[in-house]
Amino acid sequence: MLASLVGFLADFERAEDAAQEAFATAAQHWPASGVPANPGAWLVTTARNRAIDRIRRERTLAEKIHLLPAAEAVMDEFDDTVIKDERLELIFTCCHPALALEGQVALTLRALGGLQTAEIARAFLVSEETMKRRLTRAKTKIKATGIPFAVPDAHLLPDRLDAVLGVIYLIYNEGYSGRVDLAAEAIRLGRVLTALMPDAPEAHGLLALMMIHHARRRARFSGEDLVLLDDQDRSLWDMRQITAGRAVLDRAIALGGRGAYVVQAAIAALQTAERIDWPQVASLYLRLVELTGSPVVELNHAVAVAQAGDPAAALRAVDRLDLDGYLYFHSTRGEMLRRLGRDEDARAAYRRALELATSTPERRFLTQRLELL
Repeated sequence: MLASLVGFLADFERAEDAAQEAFATAAQHWPASGVPANPGAWLVTTARNRAIDRIRRERTLAEKIHLLPAAEAVMDEFDDTVIKDERLELIFTCCHPALALEGQVALTLRALGGLQTAEIARAFLVSEETMKRRLTRAKTKIKATGIPFAVPDAHLLPDRLDAVLGVIYLIYNEGYSGRVDLAAEAIRLGRVLTALMPDAPEAHGLLALMMIHHARRRARFSGEDLVLLDDQDRSLWDMRQITAGRAVLDRAIALGGRGAYVVQAAIAALQTAERIDWPQVASLYLRLVELTGSPVVELNHAVAVAQAGDPAAALRAVDRLDLDGYLYFHSTRGEMLRRLGRDEDARAAYRRALELATSTPERRFLTQRLELL
């Protein structure tokens, strides 16, 4: 809905205001009149009309009225696929190279993924105030420079690919943490992107990565309990989707893909094997560290080293990282300390992780780990 409104109004703030007004109107009228046959169409049309009414009332913006198409839409004629297509256009708008890369990703997560500022800040490991400033700067620049709302010409697509991939992956990650609707939407956008850029190996790599991970989603939880990979019931895995994801990965490799998403997809594929080759996983994570320089990836490399049989070396690697505000740093460290028999230190690490946990499954898992010690 927001993607459609941004395209219609060419203004993020005005589109967000119109969307909120439409939902408020629906909350007021639908309980009495019933939900319309096409609620998406009703909301978008109502939001458009409210936005135009507001513009007409604002004399300083009256000259913009002639630029807006007529909004006297018939509800039953509204095509939901328009909104779906416009989501990709919104990603490319937000990922314009005139914007700072972090601003591109953050703005798209806010506008397209429906993530709250606090959630985006958590994904970037920054404060909420810092993220608010980034979002404001990005919106202001789009408005001031007139960045177009459109998928760019083919020769311009590669310049925006890194940011677009980053956006889709972060949307997926937020969904993978529990909001499955977002995960499915990220996969859909990944398919659209590979159709748009069929020779881009990293686009195929990202799609493969998401498909393989998503195929295991039903096994990640048992009730409200988080289940680690080694303990998952593999009968709950969607093997058809895993096979399809591997085929997409093969396509990425055939295109010469050696980038970060292709490497991550290869790691995910290895982790679906009957017996996981942890030394090979560790080797691929080392390659990923070289590609990204990310301390979070270094943490994952350490996990693979521990799984390969050397928790002491893994702990030394973890202790070199500066990730005190990151939940999984402390939970990983706690697990390594537990394996090494350092129970008191493990308890302290798990308690720190518990302080940072935000979801019920995470808190339950950490509490259970503490009880085992």
